[in-house]
Amino acid sequence: MRNDPFGQSGGQAPRRRGVGLGSLRWLILLGFLVYGGCYYFTNRTEDPYTGETVLIDGSIGPDEERAMGLQAYQEILSQERPLPKSDPTTQQVAAIAQRLIAKVPEVTAELAAEHGMAAPEHWRQFEWDVNVIPSDQANAFCLPGGKMAVYTGLIPVAQTEDAMAVVMGHEIAHALLRHGAQRMSQQKLAQIGQMAGAASGMDPQQQQMVMAAMGYGYLLPYARTHETQADEVGLMLAAAACYDPQQSIGLWERMSQSSGGEAPPEFASTHPNPGTRIQTLQSLMPKAMEYRQKFCR
Repeated sequence: MRNDPFGQSGGQAPRRRGVGLGSLRWLILLGFLVYGGCYYFTNRTEDPYTGETVLIDGSIGPDEERAMGLQAYQEILSQERPLPKSDPTTQQVAAIAQRLIAKVPEVTAELAAEHGMAAPEHWRQFEWDVNVIPSDQANAFCLPGGKMAVYTGLIPVAQTEDAMAVVMGHEIAHALLRHGAQRMSQQKLAQIGQMAGAASGMDPQQQQMVMAAMGYGYLLPYARTHETQADEVGLMLAAAACYDPQQSIGLWERMSQSSGGEAPPEFASTHPNPGTRIQTLQSLMPKAMEYRQKFCR
């Protein structure tokens, strides 16, 4: 029998090769991509406050959000002791919060109606609380469930109750818009992408480059969108609560000055730069004044 020059006998059929390592990696990568796509498209929902389609994991309900918010709040207050509730500064900040919270039902219904949607009800289960924390930080927050804090470093930057109301309205808006749940869902999608990169055989440097591209191209712009949404909803809350929305312009000018120009460029930041923010607020001013005229009673 004649021998094949490549080592096969003349009368034998060539042996079939199994799935190679490269093919297997591509199949695994395809599986992760399909999973990521299914996760994204099956967990999208319309936000009544903005009318936009957002990503919220169906397994993260308002109850889970509130529980996580409460846990985080308790941890923060155990590490950063707030001023007593009887402190005049705390009472002043609490009074601003009460005025803003009182307008949540009307502003929520109005914004939802603008997008032809029913008003969301998740905020009705919030157990609102506000504390003032001694700190040089010019900052404030509102966690899911309505747990709020203002750092004393914000007071000299805000200067007026109107400006403070704009900041606090912005923070309340983050909780109303369920931005915490959106961020967690976004992080899960990023993790799926990271696992896909590892399964495809990318080396650590390549994975890092892909994640950096995802950060600059998707995650950071998404975070800046959250800030812009909170600016709008918060401004409407402040205006409805009889505060002057025009004070927001001076506020962000002072915020810019207080940072000393140390903020990163906008494309590398989770927040719009103050100039962009001021332009957005100026464009929203006619609407804010309408809300003030309609709901300030």
